[in-house]
This record gives sequence, structure tokens and C-alpha cells, in this order.
Amino acid sequence: MKNTIFTFKDNSPKYKQIYEKFKSFIEQGDLKADEQLPSIRQLADSLHVSRNTTLMAYEQLVAEGYIRGEGRKGYFVNEVEPVLFQAVPPSTYRGQSVQVPPVRIDFRSDVVDQAHFPLKPWRRIANQVLTAKESFRYGEPFGERCLREQIAAYILQSRGVRTDPDAIIVGSSTQQMLVYLGHVLKRDFSGIIVEDPGYDGAREAFQLNGFTLETLPVYETGADFSHLEQLQSRLIYVAPSHHSPYGVSMPIQQRHALIHWANTVQGYIIEDDYDSEFRYTQQPFPALASIDSARVIYLGNFSKCFLPGIRISYMVLPQPLLDSYKRRFAHFESTTSLLSQLAMAKFMEEGEWNRHIKRMRLVYKRKMQHLVSELRQHFKQQITIIGEQSGLYVLVKVHVERSEEWLIQQALQQGVKVYPTSLFFVKNKPDKPIVKLGFNNLTWEEVRQGVGLLQKAWL
Repeated sequence: MKNTIFTFKDNSPKYKQIYEKFKSFIEQGDLKADEQLPSIRQLADSLHVSRNTTLMAYEQLVAEGYIRGEGRKGYFVNEVEPVLFQAVPPSTYRGQSVQVPPVRIDFRSDVVDQAHFPLKPWRRIANQVLTAKESFRYGEPFGERCLREQIAAYILQSRGVRTDPDAIIVGSSTQQMLVYLGHVLKRDFSGIIVEDPGYDGAREAFQLNGFTLETLPVYETGADFSHLEQLQSRLIYVAPSHHSPYGVSMPIQQRHALIHWANTVQGYIIEDDYDSEFRYTQQPFPALASIDSARVIYLGNFSKCFLPGIRISYMVLPQPLLDSYKRRFAHFESTTSLLSQLAMAKFMEEGEWNRHIKRMRLVYKRKMQHLVSELRQHFKQQITIIGEQSGLYVLVKVHVERSEEWLIQQALQQGVKVYPTSLFFVKNKPDKPIVKLGFNNLTWEEVRQGVGLLQKAWL
């Protein structure tokens, strides 16, 4: 790909310009289905931009279904239905473009309910922290002691995980912590098993550290362990309490089988417990780390259940890994805001955290039930709803002979934004298109209106 076809403008981020150019190539047929794209490094070198810039462009194209990543092979063009990109009759006015209806209802899941956010107590505590002497320094590399103590108490009470505060590492995000953790693990391990489908951000973190990926098939009914013992890797990354994206939980028999496997192969289980607080049919399941802390690396975060912008995640490491991790990163600065850590520690100490979780579990349960009720009323048997027992979104499998991209575009034409799930899948593709609908920050009326517009768009 010659860099002469790119003329960067000053009024738009470079990654967005690269994304738009490749999107145009694909829509116009200049790039054919299954054609391989330049690697992230090759493209960055040819365009004289950073690798992060080209990575962001590719990630946007993957998220929208224009391209796909195939393991360590690279990125390839997906087949896109021409009906979505019919030629627009030339306009007599310069600069006139196709008018896309504004987004009226956004079913995004990476937000929280602003109306129920504990603004007053959080603001009070944050103001107190800002006047405290300990706020005017750099943070501890592995997290503030006061926060690690509160996390240890909380995961014991809520998840049954018994650990010492010194075994807890605080970081900025799950993905960032997986990158750091992978740097330590790759000294003794070369491959890792990931769920298929599963969290794409985790796969990217593992691949960044050079791990080879093997896949564990997961279906709407749960994971398939039948071939686990035939896989070569001795590491596995799972979300047993709320699978991403299916939402299914791992039964106790499989949990015990997984721990037995880890002990047999002398490996580790990376348990991502990212939103276990929000289970609506029963109490949250005990964590894997509560069964065997010696073979389980436990991950949690405050983004999904409190505030995404706070950027606080944590992990509990078994002793051998803890020693290696602390030796490797002892001279690295903390990736998490000191002020956020101190505020969250005090928030938890005063009991505000438990009150918030109890309140939001009820709020989100009612919203989930309302969304599911509206979907069933409007679509009857024409959809399958997946994951309504827990979490902050549902998956909707639409029984039409259309693509995921078509569903998303048709919804946009009605002013509704829904989200793809194709980025979660590696090989274990679904039989029908599935879209993701979050409800966190929507009112009941917005949910009702949004589902009605989706019916108009798809049926």
C-alpha cells in the first residue's frame, strides 16, 4: 500500500483518516474479500506514524466488521454486502453528503447509570482526599495499602477469596494488567487457552506478549471441556462467573474439573471476574480463586460496576508469581491515579461501596427485565435472547438471513445504535447474526422506544 494515497489533514486524528481510507477502499471494491492487509508495523512505517495509530485504525475496522484478525497471520478483508453501499446520485450542491439520522437511542454497555451514581458521597470523599497530605506524592508501584486492604476484605466477603493485601496488585485496567502479567508468565509458558468466543482485549494482550493461542469452545449453554486435556498450553484465561459475551456461568463441576486440570499440568487459570456483582437470579457464584488460590490468578475491576473513567483494576497473584511480578516491576510507577485509589479506599471503608452495589443490583435487574420484556413483546419468536440472568447487556440473535453489519446499519437508519459481537469470535462462529444491547444508562422510556425502532428496522 503506497503512502502516496494518503494525504493527512490537520483537522482529524490520523488513525481516523486511515480508518476512513481503508473503509472506502473496501466499500468501493478496491480491496477484495480475503485480501491480506499490511501488518500494523508495515503500515505504520510506510505512513510514518506510530504503530498505535495504525492499530487503532485496524481495531475500528475490526469492530465494524470490515476486516478480521486471524491469529498471528494478520488482518484480512471481510466480505461486505454491496447493498449497504449503493452509489449516491451526484448532488448539484458542492459538499452535500448523505444524511445519517442522529443517534436517538444508544444501546452501549460500557457506561453506567448516571442517574443513580453516588455523586454526593463520592464528591465529598474525593474533596477530603484532595486535602490529605498523602495525596501530594507519587503512588506505590503495586497500589496503595489502604485500597488493597479494602479489596481483600471485599473479595473475601463477596467472592470467598481469602488473600493477604500484599498479594493484590492494583492497575489501571484488565488489559493493562494482562500485558504486565504476560510479561512475567512468558518466561515459563509459551501458549495460552482462551475462550471462543471471548474477550478480544485479552487475546490482544496475550498476542502482544507473543503467546500462541489455543481456543476453548463456548456455546450459549456453556463451555465445552471435552478436548481440554488434548491442548498443549498450561495457561487458560476464563470468565467463569459471567462469560463474555454469552453471559453463561460455569457450573461447579466444570470449576472443579478446571482446577484439577491446572494442578495436573502445573499451570495457571486466569479468572476474569469482571462484573460478578450483577447476577439477578441467584447470589453471585463463588470465585474459582476461592476453591484453589494456588493455581488461580484472580482479576477484578471497578469500571463496570462503578465508573469506567476511574481506571482501577486489581489482581490477586499466587506467591511464586507474586514474587516474580514484584521483582520485575518494582521500579515501574503505578498506572493508576493515586487520588482515585485513596478515594475508593475511603469510599469502601465508609460502607458506601456495598450500599452502591446493593442499590445498583436492583436498578440493573429491573432494567434488564424491562428490556427483555420489550424485546419479547416486539419480536416474539423472531429472536433469541441470550444472557438475561446477569450482567449489563443482553445478546440478541436475530432469526433473519442477514448479516451482523446489515442489522447494525438498518438500526442506525432508525437512529438506534447497537453493537457487534463478531469481534469476540475466533473460529466458533454463531449460526445467526448476534448483536449486543446494553441498557445501563437508558431510561425505561428510551428502552421501550429503542426496541420499537429496532422492530421497524429489522422486520
